[in-house]
Order: sequence, then structure tokens, then C-alpha cells
Amino acid sequence: MDTPFSTLIRTASHEQHTEAETSTFMGDLLGGTLGVDAYTRYTEQLWFVYRALEDGIERLADDPVAGPFLRAELARLPELARDLAHLRGPDWRDRVTALPATQAYAERIAECVREWPAGYVAHHYTRYLGDLSGGQIIRDKAEKTWGFARKGDGVRFYVFEGVQNPAAFKRQYRELLDAIAVDELERQRVVAECKRAFSLNTAVFAALGEEFSSAA
Repeated sequence: MDTPFSTLIRTASHEQHTEAETSTFMGDLLGGTLGVDAYTRYTEQLWFVYRALEDGIERLADDPVAGPFLRAELARLPELARDLAHLRGPDWRDRVTALPATQAYAERIAECVREWPAGYVAHHYTRYLGDLSGGQIIRDKAEKTWGFARKGDGVRFYVFEGVQNPAAFKRQYRELLDAIAVDELERQRVVAECKRAFSLNTAVFAALGEEFSSAA
């Protein structure tokens, strides 16, 4: 095909991506309607999703399909741990809980880790490139709305200290997608999994929206 795979995967999942970005919960959160408790609850859900993603790193490090995407500078778990300690206190690990939608999301990622590395790439792409892009809007809003120190505790999840040039990094990532070592049929399956990843994320937003609907 003449269309680069990175372009195909972005355009094919545009509808699902937009649905996730424009969820009621995220709109209320960024609009200042919801409080820091909603932001904290969302951060909790991210912990479970990224634990599933990053628990797969060692298993997939030498995989010819997924391995090239596993960059140390993307790791988010240490930053999430610091954020949650700030938001929930030192005993946060005993207090955080996953919503059923979050559990389903994490379980699908774990399934891909075990059985389908190319599917894992779809989840890796939707999460980490989103963090490097739209995630920065969330960080800025959180700092301004709830008074977190700039790029400090509470928003460290969104700070990629190891990525000096995000634009160049994202360009290199898209080049990896274009060169992904799978055939055309498998690429179509990856596109479908990318759509599924966005839908799973949207389901988490919907569940959070229900939980905080009385506060909106």
C-alpha cells in the first residue's frame, strides 16, 4: 500500500479517538466542573492500565514486532506511583481500586502481551502517543485548576523527562509503525485493535462519568 501504516492507523481510528477525547467525564474534568477527587480517581485507573502495559515489557523486549516500541523513556509507572502517593497518601497501594471497565481494559492488554504482540502495539500506540500529545493539555489544566506544581507531584505522569524533543520522538515512533514487521492482513487486525483500545478507554471514561455524575 502507498499509504504509510502510521497514517492508516491514525485515520482509521479517528472516530473512536474523537469519542474518547470528547467524553462527558473528560469534558467536565478539563472544564473545571469536577474536583480533584475525580482527577485522582482517573489517575488510579491509569495505574492499572499502565501496570498491564509495562508488566509486558520484559516478556516482549526481544519480540521482533513489539520489541522496537519498548522505550525506557516512556515508562510511566514510577511517575504514577509518585502522583498517587501525593494524591492518596503513602498507603495509596492499599486504597486504589479498578473500575470494572478498567479491569476489562487491563485484561485485554495482558491478553495481548501473552498471545499477540502486534495487538499489544496497538495499545502501546494509543496510550503513549496520546500521553505525549493530548496528555499535556490535561497536565496544564490540572496545574492551573488544582494548584499542582508545574511538572511536579500530581502531574508527573504527563512529564516525559527522557523525551527531549516530543515532536521528533513521535516522528520516530510513526516510522516504527510504518516499518512494523507484519503482513497486510495483520496490519488490518492491528487497526481493529487500535479502535478497540480507544473504545476500552472510552468505557473507562463512561464509568467515571457515572461515578461522578452527581458532582457535575
